[in-house]
Amino acid sequence: MPRAKQLTLTVPDRPGMLGEIATALGEKKVNIIGITAAGMQGGGMVWMVVDKTAAAKKVFAQHGWDTKEDEVLAVTFADRPGTLGKYASKLGKAGINISFAYTGSGGARKQIGYFGVSDLKKALKVRP
Repeated sequence: MPRAKQLTLTVPDRPGMLGEIATALGEKKVNIIGITAAGMQGGGMVWMVVDKTAAAKKVFAQHGWDTKEDEVLAVTFADRPGTLGKYASKLGKAGINISFAYTGSGGARKQIGYFGVSDLKKALKVRP
């Protein structure tokens, strides 16, 4: 099971912010592979996985966007009903808590699930 580098951005919660982030990355040819975002307590939070982490961090620093990097579990699934449920249940049976999850495109008929888990080393051993 692969790991992925997730970037967490803390940004203002205002109209156009996500567009500004995505445009800034696109101008530097950084592809967003997986993303989720939310407004929280007057600010915005964006969690994403990109194909060029170092380049993205440089873009974010240039814009003054607070950025944190973490490792997350990245699991490729067939894009069909029930696959996420089966895998999440396996993690639960292994005693692994999922603190967050989101998906991104894995190509034709595939999805990549990104998971924040309580024990990454243990989760890496659980097969989908």
